[in-house]
Amino acid sequence: MARLSPYFAYKRDGQGKAYLEVYLRGSALLRLAATNKGTAFTERERRELGLEGMLPPQVGTLSQQVARLYRGYCRQTDDIAKYQYLRAMQERSEVRFYAMLQQHLEEMMPIVYTPTVGKAVQQYSDLYQAPRGITVSSKNIDHIDQILVDYPLYDVRMIVATDSSAILGIGDQGHGGLAICIGKLALYTAGAGVSPFHTMPVNIDVGTDRGELLEDPDYLGIHEPRLRGDAYFELVDRFVEAVGRRWPKAIIQWEDFAKDVAFKVLERYKDRIASFNDDIQGTGAVTLAGLIAACKLKGESLTAQTIVVVGAGAGGVGVAKAIQEGLVHEGLSRAQARRQMFVMDAAGLVVEGVSAHGYQLPVSQFPETYADWSISGEIPSLWEVIEQAGPTVLLGLTGVSGLFSEPIVRHMAQNTPRPIIFPLSNPTSNCEAIPLDLVAWTEGRAIVATGSPFEDVEYAGQRHLVGQGNNAFVFPGIGFAAILGRCRRISDAMIIESAFALAEYTEQHYLARGRIFPPINDLREVSVNVASRVLAVALREGSARRTDLADEDLAGLSAFVRSRMWRPEYLPYVLAEDAL
Repeated sequence: MARLSPYFAYKRDGQGKAYLEVYLRGSALLRLAATNKGTAFTERERRELGLEGMLPPQVGTLSQQVARLYRGYCRQTDDIAKYQYLRAMQERSEVRFYAMLQQHLEEMMPIVYTPTVGKAVQQYSDLYQAPRGITVSSKNIDHIDQILVDYPLYDVRMIVATDSSAILGIGDQGHGGLAICIGKLALYTAGAGVSPFHTMPVNIDVGTDRGELLEDPDYLGIHEPRLRGDAYFELVDRFVEAVGRRWPKAIIQWEDFAKDVAFKVLERYKDRIASFNDDIQGTGAVTLAGLIAACKLKGESLTAQTIVVVGAGAGGVGVAKAIQEGLVHEGLSRAQARRQMFVMDAAGLVVEGVSAHGYQLPVSQFPETYADWSISGEIPSLWEVIEQAGPTVLLGLTGVSGLFSEPIVRHMAQNTPRPIIFPLSNPTSNCEAIPLDLVAWTEGRAIVATGSPFEDVEYAGQRHLVGQGNNAFVFPGIGFAAILGRCRRISDAMIIESAFALAEYTEQHYLARGRIFPPINDLREVSVNVASRVLAVALREGSARRTDLADEDLAGLSAFVRSRMWRPEYLPYVLAEDAL
């Protein structure tokens, strides 16, 4: 028996068929999202579980329910209304919610995740209807062990936690960042098959420095300036230690931490508890995968590229580190890999010993690289790098809308027949350039990918495909592999393997069609591929605790991953003898 909650347990009968043993009866079953089947309760279940007369007499199926709910979804008038509709459905029935999300993933992912989730974060206090996950703060950290005991799931394996200091491209959003964690976990389930009954979204509410939130009497978070320094890390330490005591097999994904703490949090906890930062490592892996695929599309090697990464925060440095690892993997020395990549911040080129901060040093440029350039200041500007380094790849992670101007793009495009340009900032309104302009300014030659979804571009009678470099292509697979391997840590090698796994999947299935990323509807298949490859690395290097899979080849690991994926389906219910 797997007791998942105070309210239900997953069991199998003598023939090996799964069923749910429930510890509640009557209307309580209809009020709990984990157990509510609605009209799909059978006549036998209605009698035995005390539900007779509480439901319409017609017994329905899950597919009928999903069809009805989808019609309701289509009647919603705008994206926020659709977001609220889906969140309300999630709070009524987990199975129905995930059945519909999985069936319409490409259509609904921009609603449950970027770009709409950014609007939901900003309006979190006004939109709030039902609790989900937990909030850890200075007001309750003394009771953290009891808080985790009281959480209504017994075996949490996947946690997405944020301090809401750097949400997408919209900055400090205080308590509203919890919506990001809820959305990410929805993709873990819909995209990789992580059971929702093993997940927990967490907001680490350390206050906010956003004045309009502090002054808003309806703001639901702590009305205090952000904790910093030792007080901040003492709180996070206590949270991490409590998770380790309560759920020693749990994985933590750190989400949307500001650059001044994101790298510190990752380094501080990665060897204490299996954890990774999606903004740093997930963004890096998915960008590297897209870059590898784009190079193959134009028939060139990754090592032949000169790369400019604009944005030196957590995301930009994470991307630069991943690309550096990719270049080294393909045969360059680390020094040469650094010379071929130019990381820019608002002040200009990030240079060792001149303008680089601690976490930027591994990807900073050497001063001698531009020693013979003609520049107007102490360090080269973006225009001067474009003009004198001759980049073939331009990546944007700044959150600055329109930064990739027509002159910059046209000048960069002179360096190569097929320029690779990825404006990756989210949400859509923060994108450095729109694909329509990039294709036009390069006369249809650019290979374009964005972070948020954009329509493909029609130009000069041809359709130009716009890739979506969405982190969802890697983070669900990384997390699921860590869960299945019962990993003690998530290594850099595991992260980089996810990039090569994604790139190879794209090459096998879509590169011939001109795609550098798969369609979102392929997310489950992508996640199987990523999870099995990452799990293989974890087993090989000893990051995984379990040893019973060590002799499995990749096909065997893929079959194992598939066998452990949760699927949204109704199980038969049996009332426990000691039910309330």
